Amino acid sequence: MFQPIRRNRSTLQVVLTILELIYHSIVRSVRKTHNNAFLAIATNIMQAVIFVAAFYVMFSILGLRGAALRGDFLIYIMSGIFLYMTHSKALGAVVGSEGPASAMMQHAPMNTIISICSAALGALYIQILSLAMILFVYHVAFTPLEIEQPIGAFAMLLLAWFTGAALGLVLLAIKPWFPTAVGIFSTIYQRANMIASGKMFVANTLPGFMLAMFDWNPLFHTIDQARGFAFLNYNPRNSDPMYAFWVGVVLVMIGLMGEFYTRRHASVSWSARR
Repeated sequence: MFQPIRRNRSTLQVVLTILELIYHSIVRSVRKTHNNAFLAIATNIMQAVIFVAAFYVMFSILGLRGAALRGDFLIYIMSGIFLYMTHSKALGAVVGSEGPASAMMQHAPMNTIISICSAALGALYIQILSLAMILFVYHVAFTPLEIEQPIGAFAMLLLAWFTGAALGLVLLAIKPWFPTAVGIFSTIYQRANMIASGKMFVANTLPGFMLAMFDWNPLFHTIDQARGFAFLNYNPRNSDPMYAFWVGVVLVMIGLMGEFYTRRHASVSWSARR
């Protein structure tokens, strides 16, 4: 008697419903850092500006500007910092997204895939908007901006975001089982990438024994390739964008399998252990 009415919906209606849920979840994820979305974006812009200023001063004091590429020195710094921040923010956003035991999952249309997608896309939205604002101000207020192949450089930014979100998906699947270990690993990984990402040096200048210490990192490959697209006189020889892409694909597959297994064994009591 009291049974819900089942309505047959077309594939297009299902896709539009999912996209609407992702949109509202993105808005919610952006507003997590601050109730005012503009201030949340401004905070991210200030973080990027502080990073750029700190590295500019450090390179100037240590006399390392001559070791950088010929061209705009700030573009050299920003090409590393922007990709590093996009990678780290995507990882942190996906790891911190709503899990299977979250109260948000009690609402019928909501599921963990929508939560993961919205967290990753929300982080990408903030990073791209921050990047556009910083480059616009730099172009207008300081010096005209010259990027040799902007589409290729932007593709490397997306690849850095993809690999960060993929690793975050794996950590999210493990998080309910080992929450403390995942938190420690995530922090250590993001701090280690301050050096391991290769944003502080040019990959072509590294000797072979040092190159082996960094070429495992997909972010290292994306940053080096981004500089190849940004500068006319730099041809990256020691990095491969396809390596970063396939690492991201493998991590996504592992993360989806782990997330599916974790979701099947989800328990509301998990939230009490966090």
